[in-house]
Amino acid sequence: MKKQNEFKSGFIAVIGRPNVGKSTLVNKIIGQKIAIMSDKPQTTRTRIQCIFTDEDAQFIFLDTPGIHKPKFKLGEYMLRAAEGTLKEVDVIFFVIDANEKFGGGEKYILERLSATTKPVILVVNKIDLMPEREKLLPIISDYSGRYNFAGIVPISAADGSNVTALLEEAKKFMPPGPKYYPDDMVTDQPERLIIAELIREKILHLTEEEIPHSVAVDIEEMKKRKGGMTYIRATIYVERDSQKGILIGKNGSMLKTIGQNSRPEIEMLTGTGVFLDLWVKVKKDWRKSAGALKNLGLADS
Repeated sequence: MKKQNEFKSGFIAVIGRPNVGKSTLVNKIIGQKIAIMSDKPQTTRTRIQCIFTDEDAQFIFLDTPGIHKPKFKLGEYMLRAAEGTLKEVDVIFFVIDANEKFGGGEKYILERLSATTKPVILVVNKIDLMPEREKLLPIISDYSGRYNFAGIVPISAADGSNVTALLEEAKKFMPPGPKYYPDDMVTDQPERLIIAELIREKILHLTEEEIPHSVAVDIEEMKKRKGGMTYIRATIYVERDSQKGILIGKNGSMLKTIGQNSRPEIEMLTGTGVFLDLWVKVKKDWRKSAGALKNLGLADS
């Protein structure tokens, strides 16, 4: 018989189509930005492992790339990362957008979930954007008829509505276990990776459709200087010369804006002032190259 106050710990996969709010949900739970956010699909490329600890449980989240049909080797890697996660976890959050109709993407994910024995909680996100809340019931009824979910929780990741209830629902399916990480630890990812992702997020926000999936950021040097300032040299890789021109901008204006927008969040992360030295280089068709993906940390070693 389990003790009433027995501590639980579990790994949770957060899956769903691109742009349904997976990263927003993970960031809201842990209370700070680790996973980057953008209104452009397929923003997340790697499984960012985030940790949230409360009085009686530790949740270890894998914020996966959105599940989609791949067009490049990068897409194949992202899909493997997302689908591989399902085999490693205790609970699965299947996040959907309450304002989007059921489509091929959701069907594709449910087909893959049919092969798992893990408990799946349907997370109906973006309820804050629903003008009529009574439309939730047909959505829940529709999804309930398609899959035997362990639970269904409507939430708003943006404003935090019902997120605590979602965590309580997840606890029901988490096994007793130790604290794998200290209470104050929120990610196991290297600081350099998070900084690279924060810079990439600003690029996604500032550039048009030609740029987003053709950009990668590599932190080539990071060191403390006298006076406590952190020097960071980052190289932004694109696939074509025209993209390089867009990112640099007239007289370096776009690159300057990327740096200005990135610096405050990087300074919050490092706890120091930051000198951000940005460079742009062309690595032709890097998304199609297994070697380039490996060098950039975007492929299995």
